[in-house]
Amino acid sequence: MTNLPAVERFIASTGARIYRIPVEAFPGFIAYCYLLLEAGVPTLIDTGSGLGRSNEQLLAGIDAVRTDFGEPITMKDIKRILITHGHIDHFGGLASIHELTGDAQIAIHQLDRRVLIKYEERVLVATKDLRVYLERAGVKPQHRENLMQMYGFAKKEFRSMRVDLSLEDGMVLDTMTFIHTPGHCPGQVCIIIGDVLISADHILGRTTPHQSPESITRHTGLGHYLEALTKVSRIGGLRLALGGHEEPITDVYGRITAIRESHQRKLDRVIDAFRTADACTISDISKILYPDRGGYEVLLALEEVGAHVEYLYEHGVLEVSNLEEVEREENPAILYRLTLTVS
Repeated sequence: MTNLPAVERFIASTGARIYRIPVEAFPGFIAYCYLLLEAGVPTLIDTGSGLGRSNEQLLAGIDAVRTDFGEPITMKDIKRILITHGHIDHFGGLASIHELTGDAQIAIHQLDRRVLIKYEERVLVATKDLRVYLERAGVKPQHRENLMQMYGFAKKEFRSMRVDLSLEDGMVLDTMTFIHTPGHCPGQVCIIIGDVLISADHILGRTTPHQSPESITRHTGLGHYLEALTKVSRIGGLRLALGGHEEPITDVYGRITAIRESHQRKLDRVIDAFRTADACTISDISKILYPDRGGYEVLLALEEVGAHVEYLYEHGVLEVSNLEEVEREENPAILYRLTLTVS
């Protein structure tokens, strides 16, 4: 069992009190939910995955806010639940947690709204799109089926939920301002509370948030992500960012620069990999860049590489080398190569 960090309190310049509550979203993988007080009605930001002991840990965190910090708060006092984006580690516990609040208002960005209200439909469509992507990426049939089984394993645990409020870019709710930051997820939002940014999975303290290509899901992709980073970098006066994982970020703008540099290094590595062969699939490049990945991490690597290959293709650095096969076959693996001006 993973030892969880303690609940922490942060104070925004508006006087809002932000409590960071850790949960084990997946085995060995910690996510953070946030209880927000004095920023309008008592608000919970994200609900963990609902898997394992995640719900129990979130409730224990709420108890700790009351017993360790002296806040007279119970689950019934929470009147609003904000979901920062439509990934299971952030919304999976919603049904159980919402029931304990009585009838808290549920809010999510409009581009991720369907993930909640039509969950079963969204999983079906996303599964089909992922299968097509893996075929085009050049993943062999047996390996592809194994990846698809891993992808769908945990997704059967959830069900559709209602949404009461659709969040939009620039929207102000009490003392919170919402910034739409797509790329990691179509409806990802960051929340500005005075001089504090709830950055969710858009900006993390140590790692660069996972990217997947827009060919799987619209409004993901590296291009959208980098544009959203620029949007946040133009917001002045941010003292602190609190992410959905990892440690608090005390230099938000420096961290944005570091993430940009990391993605440029990945793009350079992809280009270098293409220089070693005449033409490669995304699967080929993934094996070169991430040769030691196993299990579910193989799928994450294929998506990460695919996002960077897609970006390079869109910017004219790569071209398709097997156009005749693409025209002739229903869904062949796509071979890329460097354009003449790059190679």
